[in-house]
Amino acid sequence: MDQTTAIIDLDLPGPRISRHVYGHFAEHLGRCIYGGFFVGEDSDVPNERGIRTDVVEALRALRIPNLRWPGGCFADDYHWRDGIGPRDQRPRMVNSHWGDVVEDNSFGTHEFMDLCELLGTDAYISGNVGSGSVAEMSEWIEYLTRADDSPMADLRRRNGRDEPWKVPFFGIGNEAWGCGGNLRVEQFASLARQYSTYVRNHAGNEVYRIAAGASDADLHWTEVLMQSFDALDRPEEADAPAGPFQAVSLHYYTMTGPWADKGSATEFSEDEWYLALERARYMDQLLTRHGQVMDHYDPHRRVGLVVDEWGTWWNVEPGTNPGFLYQQNTLRDALVASVHLDAFHRHAERVVMANIAQTVNVLQAMLLTDPESGALVRTPSYHVFEMNTGHHDADSLEVHLQGVPTRTGEKSELPLVSASASTRGGTALVSLTNLDAQAGRTVVLDLRGRDVVGHSARVLSAPGLATHNTPEAPDAVAPVALDAVRPHDRGLEVTLPAHSYVTVSLTLA
Repeated sequence: MDQTTAIIDLDLPGPRISRHVYGHFAEHLGRCIYGGFFVGEDSDVPNERGIRTDVVEALRALRIPNLRWPGGCFADDYHWRDGIGPRDQRPRMVNSHWGDVVEDNSFGTHEFMDLCELLGTDAYISGNVGSGSVAEMSEWIEYLTRADDSPMADLRRRNGRDEPWKVPFFGIGNEAWGCGGNLRVEQFASLARQYSTYVRNHAGNEVYRIAAGASDADLHWTEVLMQSFDALDRPEEADAPAGPFQAVSLHYYTMTGPWADKGSATEFSEDEWYLALERARYMDQLLTRHGQVMDHYDPHRRVGLVVDEWGTWWNVEPGTNPGFLYQQNTLRDALVASVHLDAFHRHAERVVMANIAQTVNVLQAMLLTDPESGALVRTPSYHVFEMNTGHHDADSLEVHLQGVPTRTGEKSELPLVSASASTRGGTALVSLTNLDAQAGRTVVLDLRGRDVVGHSARVLSAPGLATHNTPEAPDAVAPVALDAVRPHDRGLEVTLPAHSYVTVSLTLA
């Protein structure tokens, strides 16, 4: 079996990997909210105040750091006052983006903040720029976070919540270049400054404001947003927060076909396996290129980059509503996730948050709920996130790979091994992905700078590339202990099965 070497200096920690790059996304889309997170208090499915208890328990195991809501495209049609007060008195609306269905607003601000409290996660709320107003957004943050007897705080209390919530993250619009208003970036940059000014800090709640950023490789969008900041290059301001917003976003989805025919989630060739992984790896190049634009205007890196939509986007499962974006989730999706997460780790100095799309029943979901049986299924992507919890708020470690095989792809050479590592205190975690569909790979971990006194490893793989979990076979793709880790003169030798994801946990002296 061929050999790859991964050189890791355990005593040279780099930028910290924010736990927030493991964020999630819940939009009013298909069965993500209704039937996913929320079933109502009268449901036979076990719930707490209408929120599914099994979903909460599964996500708590991932230690999810933040949850983005209510969209997505839905956010720029959403008027928050429609989702407060007695549920039977809330006005209805048409969800024109996703299935043209009627939304009854039974899941609104109080329900979402209740969900965040049950999950123990931070709220990331997306505000309506496309069809809303500055006053509407300003009043929403006041309603959420003000503690005294202001008009919005009083309204919140009348709706049953005395104490304000903490809202650390607030999005200024979504995809303003498309469903969020079809704006030119020059228009949106001015609006982002204006709206951000009125998303105020109330009662000690410090808001991190994220302006709707670019799609894919639209560097011009990022550049104009960066030009809209004031004096980012002044040394005397290096430690001060940027303003009036603090971050810009980036959206990128992985698919193997054109927009009209994105490819099947479960029926794909080996060539399509590699094409998906090559396109997933393109995220690293996007982070580099957008990061270079940001560095030009922001040498002190005061502005964060937030990848608040990423993941696979396949054709919907046959027989399901095309507007609900329900797709299966295979081993291929898991490795797409691991490749992305490695990229976020490598760019930890700039990438402060990321949100996979989406958490339940939509696109590259962590969880799938069966509408007939009520069963909950953890997807292969879920397991990658669970295996990586050791990277949360750990210090990144550079991984220098040697002897990596490649495969000629659509536009580039695809390295068939991906890796990242981090350290915290007396531990380290190494993540290794073998993208080779057919062949295993031996990786020597050349571990330098600190003594390793203990190790354990886990592997996620499956018999087939398209293997996935179902209510009948919930653990077809699930992590197991990996015994193929041996001492080596340089550290450890690890055998990666074909098409697999492996984490190696180290105990350091």
